[in-house]
Formats: sequence, C-alpha cells, structure tokens
Amino acid sequence: MAHHQLELIFAVLFATILAQPLGRRLGQAPAVLMTAFGVVLALIPQVPEIHIDPKLILPLVLPPLLYAAARRTSWRSFAENWGAITMRAVVLVIVTTAAVAWAFHLWYPAVPISAAIALGALVAPPDPVAVSALAGKLGLPRRLVAVLEGEGLFNDVTAIVLYTAAVTAVTTGKFSAWGAFEEFLISALVGVLVGLVLGWAGNKLMVWIDDAPCRVALGLLLPFAAYGVSEARGGSAVLAVLVCSLYLIDAATDFSDSDYRLIGDSFWEITEMLVTGFAFGLIGLELSTVLHDAGPDWPKFIGGAAVVIAVVVGLRLIWLLGTTAVFQGWWRTRDKDEPYTWRETIVTWWAGMRGVATVALALAIPFTTDDGKPFPGRTEILFTAFAVVLFTLLLQGPTLPAVVRATGVHADTGTERAMERQLWTRVLQAELARLKEISQDEQLPDEVYDRLRTNFERRLAQADPEAADDNARMNTDRTLAFTKKMRGITNDVLEAGRAEALAARREPGIPPDVVDRVMRRLDLRGN
Repeated sequence: MAHHQLELIFAVLFATILAQPLGRRLGQAPAVLMTAFGVVLALIPQVPEIHIDPKLILPLVLPPLLYAAARRTSWRSFAENWGAITMRAVVLVIVTTAAVAWAFHLWYPAVPISAAIALGALVAPPDPVAVSALAGKLGLPRRLVAVLEGEGLFNDVTAIVLYTAAVTAVTTGKFSAWGAFEEFLISALVGVLVGLVLGWAGNKLMVWIDDAPCRVALGLLLPFAAYGVSEARGGSAVLAVLVCSLYLIDAATDFSDSDYRLIGDSFWEITEMLVTGFAFGLIGLELSTVLHDAGPDWPKFIGGAAVVIAVVVGLRLIWLLGTTAVFQGWWRTRDKDEPYTWRETIVTWWAGMRGVATVALALAIPFTTDDGKPFPGRTEILFTAFAVVLFTLLLQGPTLPAVVRATGVHADTGTERAMERQLWTRVLQAELARLKEISQDEQLPDEVYDRLRTNFERRLAQADPEAADDNARMNTDRTLAFTKKMRGITNDVLEAGRAEALAARREPGIPPDVVDRVMRRLDLRGN
C-alpha cells in the first residue's frame, strides 16, 4: 500500500509540472487544473485513497507557501492597507462564522450550535494559497492584490482560534467567550514573538554562514521551525511563519550577495510551484475520503451545503459593498489616483476562494468527543466544507479571469513602468557617483574613467534599453579590457547601485516587486 501512495504523490507532482504550460494555453490557473485533476482521480475506483494525517497537512504545506507569498510583499504593504485587511481578516471572519453557524444549525437542528460554529470558522477564511495562485496573476491593481493577499495571510489567525474553541466546546462540553478572546490575544502575541525571535536569530545565522546555497536552505527550514515552535507554545503558527518570513526577507535586503538572490529566486519559484500543485491536487483527492465518510446517502447533504455556500458567498458581497460605501471617502483621500471602486469590489468578492486550510481543518475534526460519543454532525460538516471549497475553486476560480475582464479592472502598467524606469535612473546615478568617488581617490586617468563610465551605461542598456535612452547615448560596439583592479572597481560600483535599489524597497510609494525585478536584472547584469 505504501508504494501505491508514493506513486500517487509522484503522479500529482508530475501533473503539477504539466499544469503550468497547460494552464497558460487554456487561460486557467494551474491550481484550478490541479484541483480538477485530484477530483477526477478521487472518482476513479482503482485509484487508492491518499492517507495523510490531517494534522500534518498544514504544517507541511503552509510554511513554504507562506514564505513564498511573503517574498512578494513587505511590512509596508500591510501597513498601507491595515484597515481593509483588519476588517476582512478579523471582523468578516467572525461575522461569516456566526452567519454560517446560524444557517447550518437551522438546516440541521440536531447539530449543536458549537459544532456549527466549527464549520463556520473553517469555511470563513479565504485561503492565502488560493488567492496567490489565482488572483496574483491576473494583472490586478497592486493595492487590490496586496489587500487580498493580506486578508488571506492574516485571517487564519482568527479562524483557527474560533475553530479550536468550538471543537473544544463540543468535545469537552465547556465553552467560555472570554476564554476564546483571551486565547486569540495570546495566540497572536506568541505567534508574533516566535516569528520575531526566529527571524532575528535566522538573520544573524545567515550573515555568519555567508554561503548562498546554505542561506537558501536555512530560509526553507526556518518557516517550518516557526510553525512548530509557535504551535507547541499555544501561539498562532500561521502568524509566526508570516512574521518570521517578512523579517528574513526584509533583513535580506542588507545582503550584498547576488548569488543568494539568484539561487533563492529560482529555488522558491520551483518550490512554490510543486507545493502549490500538490496542495490543490490533495484537495481534489480528499473528495474520495469525504464521499466514503458520507456513504451512499451523500446526495441528502447537498441542500445544506448549498445553503452554506449561499451564505458564504452572499455575505462576502454584502460586506464588501457595505464597507466600500462606508470607507470609500477615506480610501480616496489615501489614494487619489486609484480610488476603490465597485468594480474592484466585485473582483474582490469573486476572488474569495477557500482552499488548503479549510480542507485540513475539516479533516482534523475528531471522530468522537471526550466521553466517547460520535462528534455531532461530523459527516455533514465535512461534506459541506468540501462543497464550499470545490465551489469556490472550480466555479469561482475558472470564471475569475472573465469577471476581471468584464469589470475592466487592471493594473496601471504605464505608471508601474515609469516607476521602474525612475528606479533604473537612480541605480545608474548611484553607480556613477560611486565611480566618480573612486576615480578621485585612485586618481584614475580621464580616459579610463570615461571608458568605465561608458561601460556602466552600456551594461544598463543591456538590462533595460528603454531606461537607458533617458540617461545616455552610448556606443555598444566599444569594449574594454578590464584589469584585476578594474574588476574590483566594477564590483564596488555595482554594489552601490544594488544598495540604492535595496534601499528603495523600504521606502513608501515603490512596490516591492518593482524593486525585485530591478534587483534581479542588476544581479544578472553583474554576473
């Protein structure tokens, strides 16, 4: 049986690779294709059920995916959108949990309200992995993507605390509202502290290691460590991973190691692709477990599932329209060029996919209570949770690109390109300023200085010709034979340009991924 499980895992990973080019040809996100692939496998009787302890799904999948998602953002992105993120990651999760619990309890009166709250908590939060996999590649406005990813990254803290309190109330028969609130505060505080401590310690260790592959390997292990340490101490494992990851990524801007960035970019691109594909394939595969648990009478659960889906999807729209109407004036004051519009509200609504976290929490519901009785409504909860996930992934996911096109929501690529060109100008100016300083200190002959200056301008033209047009007209046919001393000067000047670009990542107004694109080409230019 073990070798069949291994074969199934390899099949999912192989399908993940094929889903990338297939998704581009079909205009669909690979995550959607992998979910559909998993569902197809689950419906084939000859395919064995996959056996993974539900308690291991989140610890295995979330740390690398959260780290990969954190690489595309920064503390500043969260700070700029903290209001919208808080309203959705905390308040909306609580409201959705309560509404789902109420509707589910009305449909299944025999299911106690505490068990219904557990269902509400596990279906309330949109999944950060799903959001990054589906919404992050549609050319949406940067602020919109930042809010969607911020919501997905922080809402699990609220949902998991509510879920844990509800499950505990069912299994032990004891519940305390104040205790749940206290647990939320402690969980968040411990998660932040663990993330900061491991982030700080990991950064110090990375500086000491001074070896690119080892630094990348440490960056892979630390998110897992943050998850495990925080969970063991009653903290929010998700928040610990997020804080640790953001700390490490921000601290890494001080590294003058282009090999680390180039190796890290390639490594995390591959890791994110494989783990994301496996996670969504697993969602589809677990359908067989749900159907087996529900038995031949599973169609009788469709009505309750439809009601919960309507509540989850409908309430999100109502909430977003309401908060947009209330806070639109404030958003316009903060961002006059890109006010939050009803069109963006529609896209944000339809982008609320559920995914890995919902599946893992649903499967982790215990079979019995502490007194040995069956967990009330477990089959109904499991079936409903999967119905919500499959609806949002296999209906909302494939149609999200059409919604984006219909609403006309898209990023201002002209503005972004202008910002990128301005950053290239800053980089070149920093390099030439450093070259002038070296030329004066070393008393370089004018002809050597001129040839070096021309060479740096030519290098920038190769990295970004459009940006170079605004800075200099150069002769690309000229060549320069560098001596050992000249190579040292070249590296010193290039580091000045890199330092300027990295400093821009911490400044307001410049998106982190714009800086990262410039940094990647700078690193490639210097190698």
